[in-house]
Amino acid sequence: MTTPVPGTSGPARIFSGSIFAKTLYDNRRVFTAWAAATGLLAMMYGSFYPQISADSMASVPESMRGFGLDDVSSAAGYLQGAVFGLLVPLLATFYGAATGARMISADEESGYLDLLLAHPVGRTRLLLHRFAALATGAVAIAAVVLAAMAAIRSSADLGAISLGHFTAQAINLALLATVFGALATGLGAATRKSRPTVFGITAGIGVAAYALHGFAPQIGATWLRNLTPYQYYIGGEPLKNGLQLADAAILAATAAAFIATGAWRFTHRDLT
Repeated sequence: MTTPVPGTSGPARIFSGSIFAKTLYDNRRVFTAWAAATGLLAMMYGSFYPQISADSMASVPESMRGFGLDDVSSAAGYLQGAVFGLLVPLLATFYGAATGARMISADEESGYLDLLLAHPVGRTRLLLHRFAALATGAVAIAAVVLAAMAAIRSSADLGAISLGHFTAQAINLALLATVFGALATGLGAATRKSRPTVFGITAGIGVAAYALHGFAPQIGATWLRNLTPYQYYIGGEPLKNGLQLADAAILAATAAAFIATGAWRFTHRDLT
């Protein structure tokens, strides 16, 4: 018989037999808000494509070309820059940082972690279930973005991009959010750092990597892009070329490495 997770009441009791399910339930509003906000933003900016003129390329600053704004005249080029190259990946990054900081750090900071681990719940199991819930939220965000793109595909003249290629970009979006979620979750598990600190460190790393990826070509160091997850998220141009399995595998392996490192440290450190 599965031992109920402590701290449940009302409808949450339905999910009390699983840390994963309870984490999904407890964070349902958070996941819904992130998915809705990201989907609406993608839909709004995607719908602007028919208004792009032939002279739009000339108006794009040279410094912004590294962020994917080097071909705004085609549907795939426009979305790769204005939608999936700018705001959407930043939202995915902040989702991972904010949600990952909640998974372990928030509980340790509040003292709830001691209550959880006083029950027959192993540290590694707790960490993996929490991370699985975060990854599910990332998939939900990607699914909503995919649905938003499919909804405006005809009206916004985006028919040149197949649903398969939209799906490839959505998969990479979910993986990008998961990478930063794994970094924040692993950092929180490996250290005693507070939730705001974990969020700040992870978001800072994300923004720095984003800037490096965008500005590396401007300083003649394009190779530096290979050190950032954004290269494997959008460097293979999934909207034009479909899913690049090697890029997806690198993102997944990076997330796994962050979680494995965090789990190892979590099981060996003193929580008192």
